[in-house]
Amino acid sequence: MTGARGRGRAGVANARGADVGRWFYGRVMRRTTITLLACVTVALGSAAIAAPASAGSSRHGPPHSSYSWQVTPTGSSDEFRGLAAVSRRVVWVSGEAGTVLRTTDGGATWQDVSPPAAQGEALRDIEATGADHAVVLAIGEGEDSKIYSTDDGGQTWTEVFQNTLPTAFFDCMAFSNDGTGLAMSDPVDGYVRLARTTDWGRTWTLMSTDGMPPALDGEFGFAASGTCIVSGPGHNFWIGTGGDQPRVFHSTDGGLHWTVVDTPVRGGASAGIYSLDFRDPQHGIAVGGDYTDPTNGADAAAYSDDGGRTWQLSTSQVGGYRSGVSFVTGTARTAVAVGPTGSDISFDGGRTWTTFDTARYDGVHCARDGACWASGTDGRVAKLVR
Repeated sequence: MTGARGRGRAGVANARGADVGRWFYGRVMRRTTITLLACVTVALGSAAIAAPASAGSSRHGPPHSSYSWQVTPTGSSDEFRGLAAVSRRVVWVSGEAGTVLRTTDGGATWQDVSPPAAQGEALRDIEATGADHAVVLAIGEGEDSKIYSTDDGGQTWTEVFQNTLPTAFFDCMAFSNDGTGLAMSDPVDGYVRLARTTDWGRTWTLMSTDGMPPALDGEFGFAASGTCIVSGPGHNFWIGTGGDQPRVFHSTDGGLHWTVVDTPVRGGASAGIYSLDFRDPQHGIAVGGDYTDPTNGADAAAYSDDGGRTWQLSTSQVGGYRSGVSFVTGTARTAVAVGPTGSDISFDGGRTWTTFDTARYDGVHCARDGACWASGTDGRVAKLVR
């Protein structure tokens, strides 16, 4: 696979700007959840960062409530694709130039806790269980794919995994609630490759391909926001792919055995499923599109009500290519999707979407206490208010 695709190994060619998996502590990390961060909706003259005037009258109709992103100053200019929202106070982000930042006061201040050995590396995924423990993935072909771990809030880091397959390219990670984690690589010799941990990412083993269905010709994963693989209750894991026929892989035993199904999400050389989330074992959302066609949201979002066995296209689509999606599981069926042309919200489990913001974000993650966070270019990290 070449770097022109803007996906897994395309992340190298696009590592500085092109758009190219989580349930750590039962989704403490990349798709933990509960209610959205509640704030009082303010008037048009408010100093809060409000949704654009056009958002209330988007092509999908008015939203049920007024949503907006409140940016928190990080003091960084890096692009943050990796995002782990532990709570409304504790958040980790990882960037394209090897930067890792952490806040423990809800974004009022951010600390630079970057791994010294990762300087200049594209850190596309970060997973965290709290203020002290985090695991971060550096992408790249062959030995450039690495994982670092910290147990002291980023004061020290240990390289805990380095890929040894010359043509592998690791895109994303996800963890179940017992510390089992999987890191996913683009296919090697016809199969998606996985590394596995059972101790919250402190040690890793490259897995056999026994139990993994063959990959399609040209199938690949996206290193867009660390969410091409996600986890659910028990030992459920799902993987979303790109290529001519975007598919979803599903394991119920922590990655030992997999099934795979086709989806109706639009495919292509740089198109497919960029991000997944499941709010429970049955209900999931997939978003994507084509990063080279960022304003085109056609067939870029789908949902499943049967654990990913079948997928249906959303009846009203997202506002463009989307690289991240997260359920807000304290709500009935609310989810948020983000991408370079804006953010969308769904109140019906992904069946319909409404655009509420036009700023660029690469990743989104809702924490278990109800706080939703997004991250993106120019050091931007924001929390959702309504």
